[in-house]
Parts: sequence; structure tokens; C-alpha cells
Amino acid sequence: MSGASRVYQVACRPCELRLDITLQCGQSFRWREANPGKWRGIIGNKVWTLSQDDSHIAFQAHTSEGVSENHNNALKAASSSQKKRRVSVTKAATRENSANGDFSPAQKEVKDCTKTSSNIVDNLSDNCEEELKKMLRNYFQLDISLETLYSVWSKADGNFAAVSPEFPGIRILNQDPVENVFSFICSSNNNIQRITLLVERLCQLYGSPLATVDGITWNSFPRVSSLAAPGVEEKLREHGFGYRAKFIHKSAQMIMKKGGDAWLHSLKSLPYQECHKELMHLHGIGAKVSDCICLMSMGHLNAIPVDTHVFQIAARDYLPHLRTCKTVTDKVYREIADHFRSVFGEYAGWAHSVLFSADLKKFETLKTEKKVKKNVRTSR
Repeated sequence: MSGASRVYQVACRPCELRLDITLQCGQSFRWREANPGKWRGIIGNKVWTLSQDDSHIAFQAHTSEGVSENHNNALKAASSSQKKRRVSVTKAATRENSANGDFSPAQKEVKDCTKTSSNIVDNLSDNCEEELKKMLRNYFQLDISLETLYSVWSKADGNFAAVSPEFPGIRILNQDPVENVFSFICSSNNNIQRITLLVERLCQLYGSPLATVDGITWNSFPRVSSLAAPGVEEKLREHGFGYRAKFIHKSAQMIMKKGGDAWLHSLKSLPYQECHKELMHLHGIGAKVSDCICLMSMGHLNAIPVDTHVFQIAARDYLPHLRTCKTVTDKVYREIADHFRSVFGEYAGWAHSVLFSADLKKFETLKTEKKVKKNVRTSR
């Protein structure tokens, strides 16, 4: 069933993108390590296989017979609009931060970081390759120079300067809002492994086949209309979603009443606070989940999702007076988010993701590997 797929490359050093961390740090739940160093997942209703070395990202986009033409048209529309979106996001963020007085010393040095970095350059040989590269660059937001941002953040914050060398290349993904919303509804009181299981189950129940690769069939993420249909809540409960089944069904119905996918996508044009508030009207979406969606699919790159883990980082490394707090109240939530924005500026959500990932137990081995390599070099 799987169509033949060529291997392409995009020049990109690990300091600009680390696949192993970015795809495993809890942003998206549809990526898996198919083989050591090979990552497989979904971008724009295509199944992709990614790998990397010290200078390039290698990728394949797998196709199957029977994939609808509507999907292909949607992909073209998405990639062709990416430039306009990037410009509008940057301008909107700048206007909002200026109005709120949120500019920091870090922000003043970041003006040119959205220009294409010199180490992210690719040569396009045909239209298909160009289209795929645009999709990949858009998904990983490779127009933003991460190396520049890391340098700026390190100057602004000693803690970031100490932590970041072991965790380069952590980017915020530019995800589809529909998938992002319903994936994070599944995240309520859940761990990454369990969320991944529920998201995959959702795709199996209500998605459509995209491709079969190495004997595994990958499905698209469900359409909002499919999740809003009668009987969805009951079926999801039967498949282990628990109380989240109601949140998924009710939110899908609410989105459909407001205008479906188009309404959800329209939230990107709202200022951060308005977008955040609108998302919280959906069932199962509180302040933290709303900030995850704002950051990962709505273009609000200074949104700070504050969960218990981020609270612990803030209390330990930035706001010691919070150590006496036992819960994350609305006031504490705002204080932490505002502090991160004051330190890291317009891309605070990206910096927060680096600190968050560096503190996860699952990435402890990366620190060990770094020390081992350093000791080996020293002993020679």
C-alpha cells in the first residue's frame, strides 16, 4: 500500500534542531522512533521518516494510493501561506509586547532571529522536493534562528546559560490546531506515554488511512465533525478515555457550532489574551492547556504553560519565595508566566521549553552522554 518515497535533505545543524528531544518533550504525541535515530510521524497528512547527522536533516514523505486530493490541496494551501503567517505572528507579538511593556534586554537583541540562519540552507531540485521542504521548514519553524536565541537567552539568564549547552536544538513545533487541541484535551492528568496511546487510539477510531510503512498503517487525525458525531462519547469511554471522552465530544460539538475548523484557525489572528480566553471556553481546557495550544499551534510564542513541573523549576531557580506555596493558584500562575516573559522576551515560550525539557528525567541520559564524551576528549 505504501508508495515509493525518495530521500531528501535539508541542511540543518543539531544546534538548530535536535529531533530526539524536540519530538519527545511532550509537544506532539504522534512521533515514534521507528529505528535507532529514525523518527516517524505525521506532518500535514503525510507520513514522514526523519533522521539527522551533524549537518543535515534527511527525510522521506510516504504516500499511499487512495489519499484524497483534498488532502493534497490542503497541504499546498498550508505551505503557501506559511510566509504570511510568520510575518503576521511576529508583528502581532511585537505590537502586543510593546503595548504591555514586556520588552526585555533579551528581546532587543532578537530582532533578526527570524531571518533564515546561514546553517539552514537547502537547494531545491524540483517542485515536489520544494513543497516537501517548505512543509518541513514550516512544521519545525526553521526560519527562526535558534542558535541566535540561545545566545541571547544565555546572556539574559545565568541559569539558562548553565543548562542549555547540554540541550541544544529544542524547537517549538508549528502544529495543526485541531490535532493540538484534542491531543491536549487527552493530556489531562496524564503522562506522555498514556497520552500517546490515547491520541493514537483516537486516530485509529476516527481517522483515515494515510500510508502503510513497514507494515504499520498510519491514520490521519480525526476531523472535528467526526468527533462531534452522535455516539462518540460512549465509544471513547469504551476505549479507555474515561472522563476525557466527554470533553472531546463536547468540545468538538462546540467548535462545530462556532464554525468548525475555520473558527479554530481564526483564533490565530486574535491577540494572545483573547485567544487564550476563547480556548478556555472549550470543555477540558484550563489555563495550562490553553497556553500549550497558544504556543504550539496559534503562533503566540511567548505563551508559558505552567504546570506543577514548571512551578518547581520557577520556585527552585527563579522565584524562591514561591517555595512556600503548596498549589499553583491563578496568581502564582500569572507571576511565573510574567517572570519568564520579562527574562526571555518575545520567544519566552521557546526558552521555557528548553528549561522544561532539561529538567525531565527521561533526558537525564543526555547529560551523562555529554559528560562521558567530555571526559574521553580530556583524557586524550
